[in-house]
Amino acid sequence: MSSTDFTIDQSDIEKLNDKDKTELRQFFANEEHRSRIQSQTHELTGICWKKCVTSGTFRSGALDKSEQSCLANCVDRFMDANLATMKHLASMRQQQ
Repeated sequence: MSSTDFTIDQSDIEKLNDKDKTELRQFFANEEHRSRIQSQTHELTGICWKKCVTSGTFRSGALDKSEQSCLANCVDRFMDANLATMKHLASMRQQQ
């Protein structure tokens, strides 16, 4: 059985006490958050890889200096954009 085959029947959840229900909800929220972060990381890796490793091969078994620099800059810009977006969303929430 893979992790994607796991299901929980609603009747099983109803048997839990309130504390366990709260913990289960928090666990699922944490797992969803972790999954989103992994997905974003995977997407970022693909975008930066395509942009920076144009040869598609490793001559020396490692990235050259220009590829390393490009990847670092690509990740930095992604993080800057993500931080700016989060600040903007927080600002919008406070204005509501």
